[in-house]
Amino acid sequence: MRLLIVEDEKRLARALAKGLSAEGFAVDVVHDGAEGLHRATTTEYDLIILDIMLPGMNGYRVCATLRAAGHETPVLMLTAKDGEYDEAEGLDTGADDYLSKPFSYVVLVARIRALLRRRTRGGVRVLRVGDLVVDPATHGCRRGDREIVLTAKEFAVLEHLAVRAGEVVSKAEILHHVWDFAYDGDPNIVEVYISTLRRKIDTPFGCRTILTVRGAGYRMAAERG
Repeated sequence: MRLLIVEDEKRLARALAKGLSAEGFAVDVVHDGAEGLHRATTTEYDLIILDIMLPGMNGYRVCATLRAAGHETPVLMLTAKDGEYDEAEGLDTGADDYLSKPFSYVVLVARIRALLRRRTRGGVRVLRVGDLVVDPATHGCRRGDREIVLTAKEFAVLEHLAVRAGEVVSKAEILHHVWDFAYDGDPNIVEVYISTLRRKIDTPFGCRTILTVRGAGYRMAAERG
């Protein structure tokens, strides 16, 4: 899952980005409303964390502009303000949830996961590829009744492939969705994670779930042998 943080308090933004990256999210950070609006309309995000008091364009206007343009990405508003009228204004402009500063990081993560679950069709969507089960709500993975332990980033790569099971997903698409905008390391990191996933979810079970499509990317399918 890829998140955008629009927050002008740079120390807070860095702390949130660090914590959420450790949770397995790819996180981009900008510090003013206009840049936040630009990024939100030119990059696909799963959720936006949007401060209200921003330079240039406040969060209310950013959210209202996104909704008017037809963007339905979930928005969690953050603000130092407090009071029912501020909350009502935020929700009226199209925000999906609202959190007042100072807030608990644990509560923030829980709100983010709740919004992401709500976005999936029919509630929490458990992903299945053959007998491989990928559960975005719990970050759990199992094949049959055997649990498979994955790191946060391994799970993020697997989830992105499982959501698009049967489709060819390019290395660039995986890199774009799972690693943040500022990542400038070796793009072959995707191949490293694919190799690790195969060793964990396929090799011990005699399966071939993550297939290489030469020159195009990877495709998830349920195959044996």
